[in-house]
Amino acid sequence: MQISQLTKAEEQVMHYLWDLEKAFLKDMLEQFPEPKPHTNTVSTILKVLKEKDFVDYKVFGRQHEYFPLISKEKYSGKSMKSLVKNYFEGSYKNAVSFLVEKNQMSVEDLEMLLDELKNKE
Repeated sequence: MQISQLTKAEEQVMHYLWDLEKAFLKDMLEQFPEPKPHTNTVSTILKVLKEKDFVDYKVFGRQHEYFPLISKEKYSGKSMKSLVKNYFEGSYKNAVSFLVEKNQMSVEDLEMLLDELKNKE
């Protein structure tokens, strides 16, 4: 199954839904910082996410309780793979080198990460 790329607004809604696990529209709106988006805006985003097969819902009277169909881990992995492919010629080594060169990751962080990975083996 092909996973679609999400817009920033769609990703924001998904992050809230991943955190809540399931939620009604009013629960989602409470997650947003001020100024909160209009109810119709979030409702439209949820509709698009349903069409993209990221969320589904159960109906309770006139309300919908939304829940994610794709895990945060699965989407994160796909996003990371796409980022590396599109910006670092498909090389994770180039991506990590970039982070170190731009002081986004220290050499100490990199060494700790390598130690953790070695211990998992």
